[in-house]
Amino acid sequence: MKKIAFVLFISSVVLMGAVEPKACAACHGVNFEKVALGKSKIVADLSHTEIATALKGYKSGTYGGVMKAVMKGQVAKYSDAELETFAQTIGK
Repeated sequence: MKKIAFVLFISSVVLMGAVEPKACAACHGVNFEKVALGKSKIVADLSHTEIATALKGYKSGTYGGVMKAVMKGQVAKYSDAELETFAQTIGK
């Protein structure tokens, strides 16, 4: 039983910890409730699909407005799969 619990814990850390939410919270708020730097949408109000599309778009350079360059730098190190997984943990 301990092994199963340990494997589940490690799996959740790997999947959920891929993207560092603390870095996001600085601008978007702990619960993604803020308009980041007075420019962004409130992420908590977006669907998982909208969030994933935005994150992957920032990474590829195909999405974003005035904060596009800042966000590209934030997501560039993550794979599309990591961004997709993270998007499922926030929003609606």
